[in-house]
Amino acid sequence: MKKKVFVGLSGGVDSAVSATLLKKQGYEVVGVFIKTWHPDFLECNEEDERRDAMRVAAFLDIPFLTFDLADVYKKEVADYMIREYKEGRTPNPDVMCNKEVKFGTFLKKAISMGADCVATGHYARVLSPCEGGVPEGRGGLLKGKDPSKDQSYFLWTLKQEQLERIVFPIGNLKKTEVRKLAKKFNLPVAEKKDSQGICFLGAVDLKEFLKHYIKFKKGKVCDEKGEVIGHHEGAVFYTLGERHGFTITKKKSTDGPYYIVGKDIKKNTLIVSQEKSVLDFLPLLHPLDGTFRLQNTKNFSLKIESTNWINQISKLNKNYTCQIRYHGEFLPCRIKPISKNKAEIILEKPALVASGQSCVIYDGDVCLGGGVVV
Repeated sequence: MKKKVFVGLSGGVDSAVSATLLKKQGYEVVGVFIKTWHPDFLECNEEDERRDAMRVAAFLDIPFLTFDLADVYKKEVADYMIREYKEGRTPNPDVMCNKEVKFGTFLKKAISMGADCVATGHYARVLSPCEGGVPEGRGGLLKGKDPSKDQSYFLWTLKQEQLERIVFPIGNLKKTEVRKLAKKFNLPVAEKKDSQGICFLGAVDLKEFLKHYIKFKKGKVCDEKGEVIGHHEGAVFYTLGERHGFTITKKKSTDGPYYIVGKDIKKNTLIVSQEKSVLDFLPLLHPLDGTFRLQNTKNFSLKIESTNWINQISKLNKNYTCQIRYHGEFLPCRIKPISKNKAEIILEKPALVASGQSCVIYDGDVCLGGGVVV
């Protein structure tokens, strides 16, 4: 029996190739453009993207629908991001977009309209009953075949009942292969460039966007010894590991780049280091007084909350890997459960970690799940 799949058509190459492949595989394909939120002070190219999505649907001769999910996007993605920055944390809007919009409201709406499953142009692999690959209805999330494009990091919140209804048609392909297929199929967006950054910001700098919602307050930039060596526009606008956006006034000609290794939100202070081995130093904010500590150690652990385990953690003493930021290093780790929704991740080597970041756990290519750094 032919399965009906609603494909999220963004107007880009990846989703267009995904829809084409599904149609060739015999699915009954319906193209859906998802309208998101954008602020009034930014120029928006959403209608251009929608027009490209319509062109793809017309070329493939498939039905085309538009879902207006701007309210959900504003509440669950934009407001969340602004709120997290105000609290001095480092949010991940892409994770929330996938959780609440694409595989939240979009999935539910599609199923209610008769879809068997939904598909997007994500570079990840999912083994689900919808693809006929998993016995007993158990789904699994895997890294995409192309390591430079793998997006499984943004999908750690998915649950078994969602995976059973999701297809990622290009997860087994590399980006170069997707481009070749787009040209082979003569798709109208075959030559279109990839979009970059957070979808509702476009080409606008994140800090410039946040300044419309958070008052900037000039503060001090200090080195590891506590000496004031520069200034910044507000500690909440920065995250650990950044090396741009602040001003160093006491700098020698021989100095290298400075990296943010700590933040003191209460005092509105950034702590920076120019050491190439900056990851050997662990910035710690004292939980009671917010003061800065610098610790050198060979062992490091972090706590995560709001955990979601797609697959069961089989062995607690087993070495897994975790990724703390998109395209970041895969760090060897062990997992120590604390409660149903919390866990401790024990790393073999120290790493710069900011509260609010997603920590995603892998067993080889299998994404086990993850949580939010406390």
